[in-house]
Formats: sequence, structure tokens, C-alpha cells
Amino acid sequence: MHRQELLSLLEQYRTPFNSEAGYVTRTRRYVEQNPDCFNRELWPGHVTGSVWVVNPGCDKVLLLHHRKHDQWFQPGGHADGDADILRVALRETHEETGLPYEAIRLVDGGVFDVDIHSVAATDYGQEHHHYDIRFLVEIDDRLAIPGNDESHQILWVPLESVPHYNHNLSTWRMMEKTRRMRSLTA
Repeated sequence: MHRQELLSLLEQYRTPFNSEAGYVTRTRRYVEQNPDCFNRELWPGHVTGSVWVVNPGCDKVLLLHHRKHDQWFQPGGHADGDADILRVALRETHEETGLPYEAIRLVDGGVFDVDIHSVAATDYGQEHHHYDIRFLVEIDDRLAIPGNDESHQILWVPLESVPHYNHNLSTWRMMEKTRRMRSLTA
């Protein structure tokens, strides 16, 4: 996927959340202005890819306790120069959960959520922004999740309990989208 592919995905994406609509506009502008936007060395920020993992009933979410940041997040990570951000998100899901690709079902190829967040300075680099493009995937919650060394723990969390693990606004927004999906299928 070339940068134009991501711009096309962002152009097609619609959100009912005003704050997220602002993120979409800012992300589009950033991608247009930065040909190297998928490179983690680009400062003050770069594009990342992640997934919101639900179980088949959409009543549980898979969260990882990230070792480096000591916080609970959805799977995802750096593009490392790969302009196919969907491929990046699925690769990160495979790597971080330890599950084979066949166990990870992409619900659709459209954007599920867009967020811009600050990442604090670490030994690996200065403070910067992630322009995070998120996709929706489904994994059977009966499968054992082996994980990898990037996380302390991986848990299936009941949807209503997610704020006990991560209470930032973007996580709330993805929870709300999941609730809305459930009400449409009920």
C-alpha cells in the first residue's frame, strides 16, 4: 500500500465522534505532508497500525499489558517503513498474540478508529506522536493466546470492564463503537 492507499482509506472513513473527525483530518494532512510518515525515525511523529480485537460475541476485548510502557493496550505497533498499514496492524496482532494469521479474522478492510496520541520519551527516543490507524478483528476467545515478550500479560476483558484497564478517550470510543455494533446485531 502506497501512501495514497492510506489517504484513500482515510477519505472513505466516517465517524460520529467530533474529536476523532479532527484526528482524521490532522492525520490526512500529516500523511500528505510527510512522504516518510511510515518511518519510526520521523519526528515529531509517524503512522502506526493497531487492531481492536473482539470475540465473536463482541462482549470481550483482548488487551495486552505492554512491558515497555507498563499500560494496557490493544495490539499494534510501528510500520517500520511499510506503507500497507492494514498489513502492519495484522502483523503486529500475529506477533503480539502469538496466534497464526488464520486465527485472526479481519472484520472488514476499512478503518475502525483513528487516534493521535503522545508517546513519552524513553531510552529509545524523544517524545513523539503516533498517528494510529486501527482496524477491527475478531479472534475466538476460546483459543489459548501464547503472547510474546513484549507484554507482561494478555487478557480477554469483558467490554464493561475495559475502563478498569485503560480509561483513555480513544479506548472509550472503541468500546462505544463495539456497543453500537452489538445493538445492531441484537
